[in-house]
Amino acid sequence: MQKIVICVPNDLFIRLKGLIPPGKRSKVFSELIEKEIERREEALYRCACEVEKDENLNKEMEDWNVTVGDGIAESETW
Repeated sequence: MQKIVICVPNDLFIRLKGLIPPGKRSKVFSELIEKEIERREEALYRCACEVEKDENLNKEMEDWNVTVGDGIAESETW
């Protein structure tokens, strides 16, 4: 488990204190962050699926395949 420090507007903090008991706040934040991360991951996944369907991009990527094995290794340093 990791601890983080976050800043929230004063009015939101007052509402948080009034509605969420001190022992439950971390769980609430964790659940909210998890939902937001899942939402963003899903958006990225949908974007990647659309990119894979892009015929023009796929054709261009095929054109670049001629460079595979051109003798330049990724691990080489310049």
